[in-house]
Amino acid sequence: MTYQPPIDKMLFLLENVLGFYELSCAEDLDVETIEAILGEAAKLSSDVIAPLNRVGDEQGLRLSDDGSLRMPEGFKAAYDAYRDGGWNAVPFDEEYGGQGLPWSISFPIQEMWQGANLSFGLCPLLNQGAVEAILSHGSEELKQLYLPHLIEGTWTGTMNLTEPQAGSDLAAVKSKAVPNDDGSYAVSGQKIYITFGEHDLADNIIHLVLARLPDAPEGVKGISLFVVPKFLLKEDGTIGDANTLSCIGIEHKLGIHASPTCTMQFDNAKGFLVGEAHQGLKYMFTMMNNARLSVGLQGVGVAERAYQHAKAYAEERVQGKDLESGESCTIDHHPDVRRMLSMMDVMTMAGRAMCYQAALYMDKAKGGDEAAQAYVEFLTPLVKSWCTDMACEVASIGVQVHGGMGFVEETGAAQYYRDARILPIYEGTNGIQANDFLFRKIMRDKGEFFTRWISEVVSELQGNEYAKTSLDLLQDVAQKMAKISDVKRLAYVAVPLLNACALLQAATLMEKTQIAAVKADNKKAEEQTQFFFKSVFPRNIAFLNEVKNYL
Repeated sequence: MTYQPPIDKMLFLLENVLGFYELSCAEDLDVETIEAILGEAAKLSSDVIAPLNRVGDEQGLRLSDDGSLRMPEGFKAAYDAYRDGGWNAVPFDEEYGGQGLPWSISFPIQEMWQGANLSFGLCPLLNQGAVEAILSHGSEELKQLYLPHLIEGTWTGTMNLTEPQAGSDLAAVKSKAVPNDDGSYAVSGQKIYITFGEHDLADNIIHLVLARLPDAPEGVKGISLFVVPKFLLKEDGTIGDANTLSCIGIEHKLGIHASPTCTMQFDNAKGFLVGEAHQGLKYMFTMMNNARLSVGLQGVGVAERAYQHAKAYAEERVQGKDLESGESCTIDHHPDVRRMLSMMDVMTMAGRAMCYQAALYMDKAKGGDEAAQAYVEFLTPLVKSWCTDMACEVASIGVQVHGGMGFVEETGAAQYYRDARILPIYEGTNGIQANDFLFRKIMRDKGEFFTRWISEVVSELQGNEYAKTSLDLLQDVAQKMAKISDVKRLAYVAVPLLNACALLQAATLMEKTQIAAVKADNKKAEEQTQFFFKSVFPRNIAFLNEVKNYL
């Protein structure tokens, strides 16, 4: 089956749960306009991009001896349709050719690309991060030269951090940048795992590369960020000669077969410093934080696709007899299959709510709300980690719904499982997200924001019959954490702590969803929220008890 974006679910969440129309940036957007935007995006995702998901998985990529790379059949035409439709420009600054739509609208649209085809969706995801980095930290000259093309989508951007000896530990980066007489830099080194480092979709590829200047101090404080284009630009800004860089290999992976994961070699390639010297890691985090929320959204997209696939199969597959009637039935009549489908649906729903809430705070922060930016930062590791682990679980359940046929590639269920497995790994493993959550989001201000967040969670859930034990445990854990100075002891339980907090955050949103569902007489949403609190939320108690047992 093909993918159908869940527009009704998206709109109900935005309008009735998150209060989208209360945002200042929503003043010029009415329901009809938003429905029209999402409807057009849905057509492209379901009719053009989604059918290529299987094609890309089976065909993979072809790297030539000259370093050029061919995407699978149909990808170039699909990207052209995506670009020509203006979809790449949706959330970006109008000053450089963007449409200036709120992130709250961009996230549902981006979910569609990821649900339709995870490999395809990675190209605009990385490009989005490159735009944010240049927009936030680049000189006006760099902005004028590169942003209009990156925002339009005629050029695409990449993120070049990892090296063979420097994975998550970027202090070990060895790539060098030597000043040239003309103010540019000669960048040399090898970068690995570079998503869409080479492809044939766009006219130019703009690499953002971490490297060290000759006088750089050791460690992360000595890293600078450079724009290194595949093709250099002429004085008039048009494409000129090829730069001295190349793709020398691509990885053969478990999943996302149509997303090129490249080894890039830079041989005195001409690059241009972004911002100030030795501030590269800080600048790159602009890309990474943006990408981490988007990776969480990828988890929601692939989970929704896996759920739709499993549901369609369960509604058609005749096997066994109905427990009440004794008649032969499709497997969606069996209680355990219904339970599995409900689990897939509700976990996806909870992840979507967290992602969209983060987008809402991004819009508020963009409007100058400093408190909102603190929430964006707090939610980022929760969204990235929980939503990606959720995607793996949901895709795995999808295989189980198919039974033996789920283990057979021809049904397509296995691809979602294989594709989803990268999500907890890239853009900072989920263990790194947990450490970030513990040390930067909780301990950095001595728990001040965390304490405020707990009080908000308690306020939201105090009337929920399923939440009392969790709320008591949460406050007990927080008090015990405040008395412990052994950071290794705390870090040992950082993952279950993050998972517990993510579920609590999701619970506040599901509580709001339940209230909104009652008001709107939405029986389906009421059933979903009840399932969440009965079957998903109890995991929170186990996570909190695990943390407590080590404190």
